Amino acid sequence: MTAQPIQIDFVSDVACPWCAIGLSSLQQALARLDGEVEAKIVMHPFELNPSMTPGGQDVIEYLGEKYGRTPEQIAETQAMIRERGAAVGFEFGSRTRVYNTFDAHRLLHWAGIEGKQVALKEALLQAYHTDGKDPGNHDVLVEAAGAVGLDAAAAREVLESNRFADEVRAQEQEYQAMGIQSVPSVIFNRRYLVSGGQPPEVFEQAIRQIVAESA
Repeated sequence: MTAQPIQIDFVSDVACPWCAIGLSSLQQALARLDGEVEAKIVMHPFELNPSMTPGGQDVIEYLGEKYGRTPEQIAETQAMIRERGAAVGFEFGSRTRVYNTFDAHRLLHWAGIEGKQVALKEALLQAYHTDGKDPGNHDVLVEAAGAVGLDAAAAREVLESNRFADEVRAQEQEYQAMGIQSVPSVIFNRRYLVSGGQPPEVFEQAIRQIVAESA
């Protein structure tokens, strides 16, 4: 049987815990469909905190201001997120601050050109959500790039310039104009949208249905 090609546009932010869950779930779904589909995953930028200053903000303070949540409610949500992550093989550590991710998105755009975009995305999600590192820090970004086989010196050159800033902003505006207001938003074959950090079964079912309709 010939594998069915499928385009997957994954709109997300490094700072988003549900994006880490969603990507792990999607990867598990694709593993279950091994040999049935040939997936091309493209990462697209979305910033949850575009006005966040360098150095970030305390996560309890930030979530309280943005969503009106109490520290107890935040702790409950984080416990649920850790549980959901564990179910799909993603480990959440202690995240005490929220950071700006614009430079991470610039580096991800470059990684797409270099053919290492998904690997870098996974490395950056782990750096922030598992290890508690600052995904706006250039040393953290360069380390992640080198760890997935990208040229560390070239990565630093991208970060220390303003390269791909216009491209990232244009993509953000494009998806906002399409009505994307929360992430992850996973678009299959540019037609079918699945929102949120869904379980693998949801992604698997959606892909099977899309493949059947395309056949």
